Amino acid sequence: MSFGTDSSQGKGQVISNINACLAVQETIRSTLGPYGGDLLMVDENGRQTITNDGATVMKLLDIVHPAARILTDIARSQDAEVGDGTTSVVVLAGEILKEIKEHVEQGVSSQTIIKGLRRASMMAVNKIKEIAVNTNEGNQRDTLSKLAGTAMSSKLIKRNTGFFTKMVVDAVLTLDQDDLNENLIGVKKIPGGSLTDSLFVNGVAFKKTFSYAGFEQQPKSFKNPKIVCLNVELELKSEKDNAEVRVEQVSEYQAIVDAEWQIIYNKMEALYKSGAKVVLSKLPIGDLATQYFADRDIFCAGRVASADLDRVVQACGGSIQSTCSDIHPEHLGVGGRYEEKQIGNERFNFFEDCPEAKTCTLVLRDGAELFIGEADRAQHDAIMIVKRAIKHNTIVAGGGACEMEISAYLHRYADKSISNKQQAIIKSFAKALEVIPRQLCDNAGFAATDILNKLRVEHREGSTWAGVDFVNEGIADNMEMFVWEPALV
Repeated sequence: MSFGTDSSQGKGQVISNINACLAVQETIRSTLGPYGGDLLMVDENGRQTITNDGATVMKLLDIVHPAARILTDIARSQDAEVGDGTTSVVVLAGEILKEIKEHVEQGVSSQTIIKGLRRASMMAVNKIKEIAVNTNEGNQRDTLSKLAGTAMSSKLIKRNTGFFTKMVVDAVLTLDQDDLNENLIGVKKIPGGSLTDSLFVNGVAFKKTFSYAGFEQQPKSFKNPKIVCLNVELELKSEKDNAEVRVEQVSEYQAIVDAEWQIIYNKMEALYKSGAKVVLSKLPIGDLATQYFADRDIFCAGRVASADLDRVVQACGGSIQSTCSDIHPEHLGVGGRYEEKQIGNERFNFFEDCPEAKTCTLVLRDGAELFIGEADRAQHDAIMIVKRAIKHNTIVAGGGACEMEISAYLHRYADKSISNKQQAIIKSFAKALEVIPRQLCDNAGFAATDILNKLRVEHREGSTWAGVDFVNEGIADNMEMFVWEPALV
């Protein structure tokens, strides 16, 4: 072991690890639920972020303690797999550790604790599967809208939930329903205006790229244009550093220059003859090509981001070409409408009404960039929730209803069926689940103890979906109140 290595072990180190995790939980628990507060985070570069998204908070906390960093990994995997519930999972993990800390101090074997927790979690998952409600029947859009609304209820954009819910559901239903690749939903953030100035584009929109002299003469709109997407540079460049050309006489050098011009002219001529009216390339399109295309009523844009070009291909068809010499009609895409528009202080290129469209773009607006960033994170969570709901069509009630039902079930099971040391572990797990409704009440300023007592009574009497009612400061059947979450969360 190298000098300076900390070799702490045993009960003391386990308790130290638990305390580190509880410190992280204490930081994040105030952001839970519709009345959770936002945190203002400032990184080492002075960059500010306002958020209550659990995964973002955990990423920005820059946790050093190796045990506490596991909570960051939990939040990150929850965000990647499900998209929402990142704060809940960290708060719940911290509370489970808090409950079993007493058993560790009493000297209960770690293997007994692990077996008890594993058994309790398996039973909890099975109970969720048993009580979850199938959403195959009824209006799918209506169900997805309610799920997206629940996901957004704790975010900065909750006042405009109806507006953004429609955008999110439209966006996910635009995708290929077999694949549901959320990366094909482009998000563009434009400062200025208000949140309700945000747009849903059924197609592709991207910021106007750097343009050379001559672009003013290019057409700014087309109907049903043919589109060619390239990975080709259309620009005359000087030789690279230390390039060497040996010639015997000036005419030979002139022949080299003429050949370079001829090569680029051949490329442009081939593109013109292909019938394309819109030319897009990942690589630069120089001033010569810009003016050439402008003279022939063709729009061109170089240095288009790779992700945007891929989405244009998804929307309009065709394929990205690495050469201009062998372009056939099947290589071209067809767009319903191309238009260049002004949004705020930016110019944007829009490809809409595309026949193949399996992609879309969300244009987010607001006066403050910090708010646009938080709106983007809220949209992402809602998109992931809607996507998961389409793939796994079972839902449960939110507002702590599901957690209280599982807690009541585990308490009953532990009292009746388990007599060994694992009984205490399972009951600790069941008690830890109550942290979700309790924290929801604390953050909303409700009397948490009174509401929790009422919830325990309701669930003991068989009210499966009784949860916290934020409207009337009490309890309600959250399934009937449309506070829904995918069972996967």
